[in-house]
Amino acid sequence: MTQPITASIALAITEIHSHLQRSLAGRLSLHGISFSEFLVLRQLAKAEGNKLRRIDLAQGAGLSASGITRLLNPMEKIGLVEKEAASRDARVSLVALTQAGAKIFAEAEVSFQQVTDEFMSRLSEQEQQLWLGLLHKLGA
Repeated sequence: MTQPITASIALAITEIHSHLQRSLAGRLSLHGISFSEFLVLRQLAKAEGNKLRRIDLAQGAGLSASGITRLLNPMEKIGLVEKEAASRDARVSLVALTQAGAKIFAEAEVSFQQVTDEFMSRLSEQEQQLWLGLLHKLGA
């Protein structure tokens, strides 16, 4: 029995995701960070003032409030991020990118780009644009 094309597509996307994430995790580990930590550093590096609320970081990384806390605590201990109180509301906890975190992110971003370039090298620029458009259409 052949499986429907939709199932084949979903399985192929899952396999691609798994392969890419393993490749990224291996390369990012050379910088001492995980893929999830890279995503947090990336969000902070792109944010205005290099600061975000914990809840915004959690949403961007696809984590729960407790999950982001578990991720941020070791990052804070090694000096990649630091907690700050929001100037407008002391109840709001901000997370700020430190200089050390910015340095690690800049180095890791080069490795990230190398892995993605290697991964996508089998597709032409036109095929990459087409794939990106299809992914956006699916809601990615």
